[in-house]
Amino acid sequence: MKKIAFLFIVLFAFSISNAQKKDLTISQAVSGQYSFLYPGRLLGLKWVTNTEDYSIVNTQYNSIRIEPVLSKKKSVVIFLNNVNKALLTIKKDTMQYFYTYSWKNENTLIFDDNTRYIQYNYIDKKIKCIEKPDNAEGFEYCEANDNYAFTIDNNLYIFDDKGEKLAVTKDKDKNIVNGQTVSRSEFGILDGIFWSPKGNFLAFYRKDDSKVTDYPLIDISTIPASVKNTKYPMAGSTSEYLKVGIYNTKTKSTIFLDSDGEQGDQYLINPTWSPDEKYIILTRLNREQNHAKVELFDAKTGKHIKTLFEEKNDKWVEPEHEAYFIDNNTFIWQSERDNFNHLYLYDIEGDMKKQITKGKWVVTEIKDYNKEKKELYYMSTENSPLEANLYSVNIETGKTNRITKVDGTHNVGINISAGLIIDGYSNLTTPRVYNIIDLKGHIIKNLKTADNPLTDFNISMPEIGTIKAADGKTDLYYRLIKPTNFDKNKKYPVIVYLYGGTHTQLVKNSWMAGGQMWLYYMAEKGYVVFTIDNRGSGNRGFEFESVIHRNVGQNEMKDQIKGIEFLKKQSYVDKNRIGVHGWSFGGFMTVSLLENYSDIFKVGVAGGPVTDWKFYEIMYGERYMDMPKENPEGYALTSTLDKVSNIKSKLLVIHGGVDPTVVPQQSYQFLRECIKAGVQVDFFTYPTHEHNVRGKDRDHLMQKITEYFDDNL
Repeated sequence: MKKIAFLFIVLFAFSISNAQKKDLTISQAVSGQYSFLYPGRLLGLKWVTNTEDYSIVNTQYNSIRIEPVLSKKKSVVIFLNNVNKALLTIKKDTMQYFYTYSWKNENTLIFDDNTRYIQYNYIDKKIKCIEKPDNAEGFEYCEANDNYAFTIDNNLYIFDDKGEKLAVTKDKDKNIVNGQTVSRSEFGILDGIFWSPKGNFLAFYRKDDSKVTDYPLIDISTIPASVKNTKYPMAGSTSEYLKVGIYNTKTKSTIFLDSDGEQGDQYLINPTWSPDEKYIILTRLNREQNHAKVELFDAKTGKHIKTLFEEKNDKWVEPEHEAYFIDNNTFIWQSERDNFNHLYLYDIEGDMKKQITKGKWVVTEIKDYNKEKKELYYMSTENSPLEANLYSVNIETGKTNRITKVDGTHNVGINISAGLIIDGYSNLTTPRVYNIIDLKGHIIKNLKTADNPLTDFNISMPEIGTIKAADGKTDLYYRLIKPTNFDKNKKYPVIVYLYGGTHTQLVKNSWMAGGQMWLYYMAEKGYVVFTIDNRGSGNRGFEFESVIHRNVGQNEMKDQIKGIEFLKKQSYVDKNRIGVHGWSFGGFMTVSLLENYSDIFKVGVAGGPVTDWKFYEIMYGERYMDMPKENPEGYALTSTLDKVSNIKSKLLVIHGGVDPTVVPQQSYQFLRECIKAGVQVDFFTYPTHEHNVRGKDRDHLMQKITEYFDDNL
């Protein structure tokens, strides 16, 4: 009797505990996932230049606190009020809060408040303010000369150390674009402006778009609506023509690198300065994207000196990283030449000294180099394809060391001079931890261990597992989310959430397994939510990724179907109620699955889908599909336009009205074919949004998708 009474008390307490838990609202799951539902963060955490101190923003007190790690110095607090007092002395508007900041040196901070740059020395209270011109973009600061480079419209300018504006280019033809990112930001190209290490030169991209087709996007904010054209080179069409200019800050003159090439037949990738400013290394990639030449140029004259080395591949070569110099004559090169992205040591003559890293795993980033110890620090997936850990390797002995000891996904900031590392990480059971560790990985100081922000909500933890790909041998990782009140004896509908394309990995050993909170919200509504990273997705090596070559989507779909077969073996899965949702490449996958496996999926929601690769841009599309004239069979096979009659499921297509990435024509062509075939599909557009729906309108988007699954699945 006592045992029964005790059991009743336990069950009663458990039911009260569960009753006290809250269900997420969709607004909380969408808008709140990066605010109060996100594990506690340390804002503005960074090393103070040339010290062993770190700084951190305290939003409650409008302050930045500077803390020593090893010494017994007292902490220093810089209040917003101090900065504002200094601004008033030079008759400038005050700041409302601490914006994005960096350290110019150990005493001076640089604040970027979107309209100006503010340099503040907290020791002597001196302040300098540089107002950004209207319509200025792409600011790049040079610490060596205290200059800022930026673009206005299509021309490049410099603010010198006195705040004077100097014009670097004066092109009047709007088809000529200077100082902006090129090649639609493919190949790891993120900038169009490249300061030399000592600030004597400024390299920049010059793009001639005169022969690139205009694509019309409709601006509904005007009366009547107006057309805003964007340059969009579709597969097989004429591409941009690139040059790299070098501006001499002393002579105020510009020369161009002698990177010979005809209109649109090559890409110029990631110009890199040598530390002594004598040379620029530039990768020239052919239009076919299967032959890269790493070239050396004289920075003063622009003359081509020599080809350092070449890389070829029958499928594609994708140089995404600049050369990483460790001294004036030696640099590290990243390459997938042995199937996985690894590091190679070269000299300035182009001789390969050695392969630094090797193995069936991927180097994802170079973080820093310790000249004294000859140690290179890098992030990799060596421990697991689902993780990012920090390692060091001695470039002379080859000895490696794993520095971050806890399994999971790490993000680090290294302070070589102090021998310290800021290590922030999470994993499936750890929301977020910030530690300061030494170069061997020993914890020196814990800065924060975040609480679980989901404790008061009904949210289940994800499961991660593996299944075999359609090739029968390759492991694929999946994420499975079930409701908290899961009953193995019930039958649940399934939502398959996917992307499936290159460079993207959805399943990770991080908090919530890398899944957005909306997926967990849907699980609490009574769905089982499933995601698998098929072959073709990122961080698994070239062979894994390149199965998509010339037949995008085909092997990816086969792997997704292996995931469906796994789900159907689970007794709790309702085999007749399976839905699928994805965006961009995931939208393409959604439509393709509904056309090729219509008997499996009851519902699909495709966001921003590529429906025919001949309407996609050349940099991405031709890498994976080649030109339409070279691969007509592949373009026909992968097109969704001639297969719409196969669709038997409910389908909602969503597209941004001014999408410059997957242009609206993709969905309009698809809808036209559906009308011609008498196939009923649903369509919704967000007229003012680009490739995805951001901001407050995202709540509306996810509500729309939620209701579509609720009504039809």
